[in-house]
Amino acid sequence: MARETTYLELSQEDGGAHKFYEVTVDGTDVSVRYGRIGADGQLQNSSFPTVEKARAAAAKKVGEKVRKGYAPAVRGVRAARSVTRRQVTATPSTARAAAPVLWRFRTGSSAFGIHVDEDRCWVGNQAGDVYTVSHDGEVLARYSLPDGVKCLVADEFWIYAGCDDGTVYDLSSKVPFGAYDIAADVDIFWLDIREGVLNVSDRSGGLTVIDHEDEFQWSRRSAGENAWMVRADERAVYHGHSKGVTAYAPDGGGQLWHTQTNGSVLFGWQEDHAVYAGTGRNTVERLSKATGALEASYRCDAAVYSCATSPDGRHVFAGDLASSVYCFDADGRRLWKLGTGSGAALSMQYLDERLYLVTTDGSLVCVDASEAAIAAAREGSVPTAVDVKSAAALPVFTPAATPAAVATVSVSSVPAGGVVVECVQQGQRMRVQVVSGGFEPSWNVQFPRGIREPGARYVVDGLHPAAGGFYRVRGEIRRLV
Repeated sequence: MARETTYLELSQEDGGAHKFYEVTVDGTDVSVRYGRIGADGQLQNSSFPTVEKARAAAAKKVGEKVRKGYAPAVRGVRAARSVTRRQVTATPSTARAAAPVLWRFRTGSSAFGIHVDEDRCWVGNQAGDVYTVSHDGEVLARYSLPDGVKCLVADEFWIYAGCDDGTVYDLSSKVPFGAYDIAADVDIFWLDIREGVLNVSDRSGGLTVIDHEDEFQWSRRSAGENAWMVRADERAVYHGHSKGVTAYAPDGGGQLWHTQTNGSVLFGWQEDHAVYAGTGRNTVERLSKATGALEASYRCDAAVYSCATSPDGRHVFAGDLASSVYCFDADGRRLWKLGTGSGAALSMQYLDERLYLVTTDGSLVCVDASEAAIAAAREGSVPTAVDVKSAAALPVFTPAATPAAVATVSVSSVPAGGVVVECVQQGQRMRVQVVSGGFEPSWNVQFPRGIREPGARYVVDGLHPAAGGFYRVRGEIRRLV
């Protein structure tokens, strides 16, 4: 019997979906390929006892997708989603001294994503690799994601990676899963998340807000383009772009203020009462969250790619395209300028007198930012940096996106403490609700979209309430059979 292939696409006008689904029957074998239009996608293979059963299984799969809005199409007619990789240059530092680097971990590809908490450091690069590293420089684990990592963001103790393929992955549980799927017409530049609400800034200067159920809430288009900054708190969403910084009400109710900065905004940071915008005209500008008024300016010698502060705002740090890192006092007086030794810092974060950088050469760099270490460095005395290596047996975690990729557990062997959840169709939406007792029945669960099927039940090892009235997964997910 001849090989038969059915190719379908779902591409909505509002950009809410941009996916393909292809089913091929070859004798008793059925292969399914699916993913974003323009990408290779993921592949599943199945075998059946007879040709008739294989054809029936394929027809069932196609029918399910057609009922969800997929339609026959020709591969290659629709273009892939637009993806802009940040084009950066890094020149040698003009600083007379090098920063006191304690250790350096080279990831192998230019890195933008960083998050540092009390337990570990996270770094994500353009190859799609995310590593966790201890504060002492030991590589703990690696996540392999399908596309380049734009940035890493944290929401309480959950951690998310935004990727070039438009998916935002939750890395908090044992196996990462796609928690948000950004519309195909949004060319992601930066992300921030608060209480499960995702804020996305993009190439066109737009801002898109999505809730924990991956449902669109509101969007705005700024006067500028290339929106490399978005930060959020309970009072506003702060959006930085080529024309400055604009603050919007969290519910999308309108613009609160707009401040034109000295140059395009290339990076953003926030503290309790101020936002900090790093600009292409060599400055970091501190703006009042309440009014947008310029409170202080921190002058560097080249375009600012990244910035951060100490928790109290006492010190302001900046990294420029000339591979230098700076420290200022709160009023704007430059305290020091030192070379990174690893290219330009594309993102940074400060914690406990250490400054962590991710750089154009793909390194995660730990700098001793204590006063004593910096004073010694200015005199030319720096420690010998430890070159961190990955262990050969380093665990690697990859997303589980399909039912076949999820382990199963029988009803009789549900582990103690396991929580049962069920997929429920509500109109056009597939919700995930907790079935086990002791949980608020009106709350939904942030759950992988790839394994949501009507009536399917799963056992979750860890389920935690989150601000905003929903549950998040912090353990293994297994299908209940």
